[in-house]
Amino acid sequence: MSWSPCPDPTLGDRATAEAVEILIVPRAVDLGEMEVRRALPSIKRQMVGPFIFFDQMGPAEFLTDQGIDVRPHPHINLATLTYLFEGEILHRDSLGTEQTIRPGAVNWMRAGRGIVHSERTSVERRRNGQRLFGIQTWMALPEDREEDDPAFLHHGAESLPLIEADGVTARLIAGSALGETSPLQTASETLYADVQLAQGRSMPIDAVYEERALYTISGEIDVAGDSFGAAQLLVLRAGDAITVKARSDARFMLFGGAPLGGPRYIWWNFVSSRRERIEAAKEEWARGRFDTVPGDEAEFIPLPDKKDPPQRATGGVFYP
Repeated sequence: MSWSPCPDPTLGDRATAEAVEILIVPRAVDLGEMEVRRALPSIKRQMVGPFIFFDQMGPAEFLTDQGIDVRPHPHINLATLTYLFEGEILHRDSLGTEQTIRPGAVNWMRAGRGIVHSERTSVERRRNGQRLFGIQTWMALPEDREEDDPAFLHHGAESLPLIEADGVTARLIAGSALGETSPLQTASETLYADVQLAQGRSMPIDAVYEERALYTISGEIDVAGDSFGAAQLLVLRAGDAITVKARSDARFMLFGGAPLGGPRYIWWNFVSSRRERIEAAKEEWARGRFDTVPGDEAEFIPLPDKKDPPQRATGGVFYP
């Protein structure tokens, strides 16, 4: 995954400067099939709570016989979470999982000591074409959970709390907020919600979670008198309750949680608190020691060239 730092933002009045600790505008990368924006990690911030990668994928329009083909590739010491606004993706992994994810649902995959997965467009979707738009995140695992057994969980949209009141619609993906709790069991304290605000409506965001951020999906929001458009990451100052107001119909992701107590090393699809663990995973993948993906054994993504610098972590779905 290649990513580039963004220039320092110019914030507005003092109130906003106090409410928003860091503003990150991710650089868009055109991959031909799809435009992707990576907000985390950046030179300004590696993680917000456990979130260490935050990718906006699309929106993209796939015509007949088109789609994504992310060949089998490995992960260690992290969990991935895929969430879609439009379209669908077929997930397969080395545990034998085969699961289609659709809008509003969650695919949560804990790599732990090691897992291999692929993400593709199904035959049916290729036949009919589709529009694809969503968010994929990686969550670093606590040090004492990094080598847990791999696992996969799917929660359909109907099983996640949906809060609707006074122009606010929020689907709670992980954690507790607005009087509800998600059924998703994460490895550390985590907050994640998909929030939609009607024009002129507001939503308070309290400071229950130590680290919090907003990623704007569409429309325009107001925080302490300054407005922010789509595709911006606002890291909120710890301990401060804020209110988000919609200047137009708007959508954003609210996420964060407890800090994990230390930085993580990142190389390609590997994240770990230990550099030597990443070196071991590189050797294991190069020598074919990871499990294969049932039903998708014919292809795989090879280990990047050894000369590639560490920050070129291929990471995420759309950087094969």
